[in-house]
Amino acid sequence: PAGVVVKATEHHGGEPYMTPIDSIEYQAAAKAIATTFGKEPIPVRGGGSIPICALFEKELGIKIVFMGFGLDSDNLHSPNEKYDVFNFYKGIATIPYFHQFYADMKQ
Repeated sequence: PAGVVVKATEHHGGEPYMTPIDSIEYQAAAKAIATTFGKEPIPVRGGGSIPICALFEKELGIKIVFMGFGLDSDNLHSPNEKYDVFNFYKGIATIPYFHQFYADMKQ
């Protein structure tokens, strides 16, 4: 509206990040999720604005894998956010599979 002035101040920033789905890191995660949940995961782009991820890859030489176990209906970061206990425990069960599959694929 007339008379409104907007000022934006940049405080910090980070490089965007995306894990290639043909990387062994992603393949190990996908296999672990399929093993635990009994269904192939569908890759989505989310979390790639977390500033530290690109720096981790640059400094550590590793790919970052985001394994979200929530659902769209969980309303992530909203006032009525929720998270089902079923997915919580399935997520916990997935991590050892990821470590095993990643180690196997890395050899």
